[in-house]
Amino acid sequence: MFVLGIETSCDETAAAVVKDGREIFSNIVSSSLRFHKKYWGIVPEIAFRKQLETITQVVDCALKEASVSLEDIKLVAVTDGPGLLGSLLVGISFAKAISLARGIPFLGVNHLYSHIYASCLNRNILGLPFVALIVSGGHTSLYYVKDFFEIALLGSTQDDACGEAFDKVAKILKLDYPGGPIIEKLARNGNSKRIRFGCSNTKNPLDFSFSGVKTAVLYYVQKNLKVSSAAQYSMQNRQYNKLVWDICASFQEVVLNTLIDKSLLACKIKKTKNLVIGGGVAANKRLREKFTQKAKERNLNIFFPAKEYCMDNAAMVAGLGYRLFKKGWRSNLKLSAVLE
Repeated sequence: MFVLGIETSCDETAAAVVKDGREIFSNIVSSSLRFHKKYWGIVPEIAFRKQLETITQVVDCALKEASVSLEDIKLVAVTDGPGLLGSLLVGISFAKAISLARGIPFLGVNHLYSHIYASCLNRNILGLPFVALIVSGGHTSLYYVKDFFEIALLGSTQDDACGEAFDKVAKILKLDYPGGPIIEKLARNGNSKRIRFGCSNTKNPLDFSFSGVKTAVLYYVQKNLKVSSAAQYSMQNRQYNKLVWDICASFQEVVLNTLIDKSLLACKIKKTKNLVIGGGVAANKRLREKFTQKAKERNLNIFFPAKEYCMDNAAMVAGLGYRLFKKGWRSNLKLSAVLE
């Protein structure tokens, strides 16, 4: 059964064709990220205008790459939230138009649950139940998954999301946006034990808080490092570079340790041996290494999506849509965006 997936929750415009929930025939992603860089964040107005301009071409490209037509599509799965209102409505409206014009059923799919499902793409369905950590620029959440239609929230961030904290630290250091990739790159050269940062405690032990560690970095930089411009970062200024590397490494390490500790605690509380990691930050190589090592020590089974499916994409939407459709889930033309 061929499913057309559509994803427009943030700055990406994505479409994919997936067969039987796992086999990916196409996965097209168009990003407007370059238009947002100078603002150090996603500008909703820019995002949904670019999605309006590109969604027809992206969907058409996905169908052509998969060598199928709309006559072959048996379901349209579309992200209905959470995300940016205007962006979500672009995808939802397009999915409704296809459904109405072609008589194809369509289904709204939760964006975060799709990230959980991403680890099922191009492999056998994961053993149930399991704990899932979704860690991205907008969300950091722990879930207990009995099945893909029975998902319970265990904990979430109380302030900044993990990816958002990376972005803010990169801005403090006047590096680049998004902050995750550049901090990961610089941290490889740094000493993660040089500076002792810490994440704030939370009332619920499975909640997260990254605002405090971000502020700690800010105070440390103001006291110890004069950052005038991104151009100051150069290979000729070894002493300056070394301190930047150490800040990145120390910050990244404490954040990753927090993610690991709370994920392992969730597995212990829910008495499961299966742990799934998803979301954009799951592409971080150091995160994968540390999680894999800790999971091995605890005799846990750990699953990551392929790196191309960590970022927002439509293949995960189509895959989850298929599973829910087979359980009898449907949407109608009253479907609207769910912001949270």
